[in-house]
Amino acid sequence: MNIYVGNMNFSFSDQELSNLFTPYGEVSSAKIILDRESGRSKGFGFVEMQNDEDALKAIDALHETEVSGRKLIVNQARPQENRSGGGFGSSRRS
Repeated sequence: MNIYVGNMNFSFSDQELSNLFTPYGEVSSAKIILDRESGRSKGFGFVEMQNDEDALKAIDALHETEVSGRKLIVNQARPQENRSGGGFGSSRRS
């Protein structure tokens, strides 16, 4: 199961995120999402756990838990929605 973790401290690392979930079961991956321009954390990430039951226990245990001065938002990740081509720099000129 893929788990969304939001409202994280910006200094949090992939390893710290993994360590947070390890007590609840095997963590397949943990990834903090970084800003493309600055390379700094965006304050959220994703954790993948093989066992759905373990993942649900982790979500229940960690949602709204304070870690490094921030109250985490932890829930099952939803599939990314397709984005339209709108926004700066998206138009093509012929």
